[in-house]
Amino acid sequence: MPALLTSSGRPGFYFRVLQEGEVGPGDEIVKVGEAKERMTVAEINALLYSPDHARDRLERALRIEALSPGWRSSFEALLQSHTSGNAGLVPAAAAHPAAPGFRPLAVATIDQESADVLSLTMQSPNAQPLPTAIPGQYVVVRLQRAAGDPPLFRSYSLSGPLSTERYRISVKIEPNGAAGTYLKEHVRVDDVLDISSPRGSFILQSGERPVVLLSAGIGATPVLAILHALAAARSTRQVLWLHAARDREHHPFAAEVRRLMPALTHGRSYVCYSRPGSHDKIGEDFNATGHLSRLVFDEVGVPREADVYLCGPTRFMAEMKEALANVAPEQIHVEIFNGSESMTPGVVGAATRAPHLPKDDANTGPLVSFARSGIAAHWKASAYQSILELAEACDVPVRWSCRTGVCHNCESGLVSGAVVYGPEPLDKPADGNVLVCCSQPNSDVVIDL
Repeated sequence: MPALLTSSGRPGFYFRVLQEGEVGPGDEIVKVGEAKERMTVAEINALLYSPDHARDRLERALRIEALSPGWRSSFEALLQSHTSGNAGLVPAAAAHPAAPGFRPLAVATIDQESADVLSLTMQSPNAQPLPTAIPGQYVVVRLQRAAGDPPLFRSYSLSGPLSTERYRISVKIEPNGAAGTYLKEHVRVDDVLDISSPRGSFILQSGERPVVLLSAGIGATPVLAILHALAAARSTRQVLWLHAARDREHHPFAAEVRRLMPALTHGRSYVCYSRPGSHDKIGEDFNATGHLSRLVFDEVGVPREADVYLCGPTRFMAEMKEALANVAPEQIHVEIFNGSESMTPGVVGAATRAPHLPKDDANTGPLVSFARSGIAAHWKASAYQSILELAEACDVPVRWSCRTGVCHNCESGLVSGAVVYGPEPLDKPADGNVLVCCSQPNSDVVIDL
């Protein structure tokens, strides 16, 4: 129904109330003004939701003063877009599509950053240049532990300086973490790993606003890449590095950050240790004992107008969002790796469950891997009509609204593999992305969810 309604060109627009008042039977309707530029509801609707986004008509639509801010921003995005797909509808999480597939990269160095963090620097075995990342992006790593076992997929931020010659990822080794344990115990220099192109929308925003890089533990990795970019550009923006760690032994990249800060004219750092060791020196290794909080932000002077880049454990991020109540929500950029933020209109009170295999998972059919959630389930055409339905059966967090390929809220990264559509979406997603609400796997696929 949503697809039929939208494609009809008569989706049901609402009038905007400019001045409240009473309207009753018999009242005369008088036209009091007329726009210089006009387009029909059907034309405006088709311009956003159908494949033809003609530049001259987009420019014409933007000359309509009564156009609402939401429609205006969608048309501006379409006008500025230089990629395939529908930039006017694509959610932020899928705004920077990357070519699907993996490339083999050889491990050049392995460095112990702290008691529980390893860095792996990788380069192309044939010296071919690597796709350029945007500061803050990540790659998906495919690990084949043993023949016959399903591969493991993990998303790791690029933690080093921008480079087309090498990528650096940094991994926290959790006691029961399958991927981290495998990397630590089995991967050695010169081994080859399968790595995706850089992806993700947790990226440094342009402009002159102050920058706050806020992290805890291994959450430092994407904000460290942003710090590298700012330092390399000798940025004159205000830059505040705020980090929380347990102690010096569990504080990765401490020396690296200290080396980068002098390149920033207005750069400052502030580090909290929750349980400093007996040899940890206040004023040298860290600034204060305890946790980052609103009191700390007030003391340090977090600018209200800053762009804040936040990454860390789930609880830490929830607490930091609350502590940043005086910063506008649109200025707080968050990176989440264990799944993503879901959007399920009309569904309320549903309990949040950890992603899991579906009850009826079999060992046949294409393998659908949800890279961020760490779940790989087999596709069964008799049970699911779309990848979205399989994701829901696995409690994988996902965004959706129309469920028929109209709104693009479900648009996600297609890390590898291919899909078919049924029903066909009104407008195809960008190359390298997929609409999970109306697609089915053609073969084994990896989705960035």
